[in-house]
Amino acid sequence: MKRKVLLILCSVILLAAGWLRITGLTLLAALVPLLLISRSYGPSRRDFWRMAGWTALTFTLWSVATIWWVWNAAPVGVFAATIVQVVLFGGVFMIYHYVSKRSAEPLSFVVLVCGWLAAEYIYLNGQISFPWLLLGNGFANDTWAIQWYEYTGVLGGSLWVLVSNLLLYKALTVRNRRWWIREAAWVAIPLIISGVIYLSWEEPASRTVKVTAVQPNIEPYTEKFVMPQSEQDAIMLSLAAQTPADVDFILLPETAVDDNIWEHNLVGSPSVRRYIEFIRTQRPSAQFIAGATTLKHYADESEASVTARESYDGTWWYDVYNSALAIDSTGRVAVHHKAKLVIGTEMMPFMNILKPISKFIIDLGGTTGQLGTDNYYRIFRLRTADGTTVSSAAPICYESVYGEHFATFAARGAQVIFVVTNDGWWGDTPGYKQHFSFSRMRAIETRRYIGRSANTGISGFINPRGDVLQTLGWDVRGIITRELPLSDKVTFYAAYGDYLGRIGGYVFLLSILYFVVYRFRKRSHIVE
Repeated sequence: MKRKVLLILCSVILLAAGWLRITGLTLLAALVPLLLISRSYGPSRRDFWRMAGWTALTFTLWSVATIWWVWNAAPVGVFAATIVQVVLFGGVFMIYHYVSKRSAEPLSFVVLVCGWLAAEYIYLNGQISFPWLLLGNGFANDTWAIQWYEYTGVLGGSLWVLVSNLLLYKALTVRNRRWWIREAAWVAIPLIISGVIYLSWEEPASRTVKVTAVQPNIEPYTEKFVMPQSEQDAIMLSLAAQTPADVDFILLPETAVDDNIWEHNLVGSPSVRRYIEFIRTQRPSAQFIAGATTLKHYADESEASVTARESYDGTWWYDVYNSALAIDSTGRVAVHHKAKLVIGTEMMPFMNILKPISKFIIDLGGTTGQLGTDNYYRIFRLRTADGTTVSSAAPICYESVYGEHFATFAARGAQVIFVVTNDGWWGDTPGYKQHFSFSRMRAIETRRYIGRSANTGISGFINPRGDVLQTLGWDVRGIITRELPLSDKVTFYAAYGDYLGRIGGYVFLLSILYFVVYRFRKRSHIVE
């Protein structure tokens, strides 16, 4: 018992280190303690449930150790995310455990690796989605080691972790140095490839744009939704007035403009008119990229979406969006709707069934209730002073957690990508630091420069190697400005997305089918 407890604690520490900004390289051995515990049990039902207990404890402690900060914004979120983590990934491990006691070892290894990749893919694309703890995310601060993410994305990191753990497990349990050689090669080769890519990378010889990230530092709980919007606009416009005269983009954070702007009359908003006036009179060649709350009107219920809300008098319907606006001196305003919504805070899964209770959703963006969304990847365009056109995109907050979704903006033509967010809900905890680090992986996957405006921090700039160039830290009001080169390159990952998850899902299903069919027929080499 004591030995198993120590193994579990060792596994949790190794799993959590990446999110605690120590190093993600510990993940390459993090599941070995759990694999050793699995090996110590037999095929009996009693041993199965004992192993299930140790597995649940491991994944619970890992989750709590890394995302406890969610409690500051929504206490139920910690419990919900932990339960899903235990059920989804703990379930995959228990399938491996079951198969490993009744089949040849190679099949059980395939089940674990492909099952895990499939589970991560489901978590990324399902109605219930909080993919913060995907194994590949643990390398967010080890960008020198994962330059090959431009080919595989985060799921490539997860594959690296899973196979490394299995090879190390074999090396520890089989007295054959070949397994140590295989493990060393599996770990070293990606590091060498990444090092070569990192050291050989050169600044692209291309056009640049001058970008300013504004950090207004308006406290989300006591100020943001109490202070009149005109006062907030005054703060942000005073900061914008400090930008260079030749600035091209001025970034404002998520829900910077929160006076419920109707999309059929965007310039009817007093805030939008203030920003247009500022651009026209003070920075005519620039474009504001600003988070906002926008509303879409439906005259008839038959036109309304499943997320639409009913007016008080029941005569019309409307959607509320967490949006990003692109405002320039022509007076045109382009709108991007946030497509990846935070479960429980911005959206209710399975709305067709659960719409009657959507009013109980807690919002962390400035609106209340179920938000609307779409699957349109809006690309903003700006005609610069030299007559050329610059294409950009502005994923909002949680959208920067989803690699394939984020990379699609680059595939659709965005030459530079901006992230607008409000991470102040979590307070001065690891949460906002982890969120910033995820943008470093997005820069590698897309090979784009990234500018980031966060209400209370961290605002900053990241280059295509994932290097942090400049930041404004926590609880600071101010601006930072930098020249960012543009890129038209479409990486392999941006073109093909999370293909490893799709392949993993197919192979996992085939492996389970193989196990079940031949197990029942009792005529395969996998039968005991």
